[in-house]
Amino acid sequence: MFLQHGKSKVKNYVFITVGTALMALAINSIYDPMKLVTGGFSGLAIVIKTVTEPIVTGGIPLWLTNAILNVPLFFIGIKIMGLPLLAKSLWGTVSLSVWLYILPAFHLISDDLVLAALFGGVIMGVGIGFVFLGQGTTGGTDMVSALIQRKLRHYSIAQIMMFVDGLIVFMGAWVFGLNLALYAMIAIFVTAKITDGLLEGLHYSKIAFIITDSYDSVAGEIMESIERGVTGISAKGMYSKAEKQMLFCVVSKKEIVPLKELVARIDEKAFVIVCDAREVLGEGFIQQEQKK
Repeated sequence: MFLQHGKSKVKNYVFITVGTALMALAINSIYDPMKLVTGGFSGLAIVIKTVTEPIVTGGIPLWLTNAILNVPLFFIGIKIMGLPLLAKSLWGTVSLSVWLYILPAFHLISDDLVLAALFGGVIMGVGIGFVFLGQGTTGGTDMVSALIQRKLRHYSIAQIMMFVDGLIVFMGAWVFGLNLALYAMIAIFVTAKITDGLLEGLHYSKIAFIITDSYDSVAGEIMESIERGVTGISAKGMYSKAEKQMLFCVVSKKEIVPLKELVARIDEKAFVIVCDAREVLGEGFIQQEQKK
């Protein structure tokens, strides 16, 4: 058991390391050259680098700004929450700063802001997704928001982070212009979608709620033809006051069309509701890891 736990910890740190490398690639080679400020300390670092160019040759490096901004946060965080809770976040912050320092800054995309926003968003989204899969963060506005939320309990961390990141994007618009800020918004949207897709899995399933008087026949046909389990939920029609069985079934995307055709064939008056299931764990879908 100890060995298995150790492997899991190593895997988490590998995910965080790979994720921060991808994040640094997007920041160094796409966001910084194209002046896309997408929030976070990395976005603030791009603003500071540009503003300090007249004073410091080439401006203050991104890695240095990221490290300096995070140091006081972690001292406060460790004092409040303790080092064990922040170990992965500390590793993520240090790892990102190191990657920003050692990865060469070269233009992956030249003079195409749309492609920069899309491609940069994809790389950043995958990177953040890996960091989250490793159960870590990279400090920055995540940490700022968590610390502020301890004083402002009536706001969620997500709300505070949205406000803080919004301020940084506004600073980017002030320094680089509204046009670049709008492209940065595209990058933020793409990043969020890619991160969500990586965390939730790309194999979305479908949920079907079926209300029919022929529930026994429909359930039996689904179990036999599509080979999916069906759950009967007791329901009551509030207009007719009749007791009914509502069928609940989870199927893959490719199985939803045969399921609808099957229901229509048995009962063309059946009422079917279909919605997305972002993650399904269990037999026939994603198997949960067995804990020993």
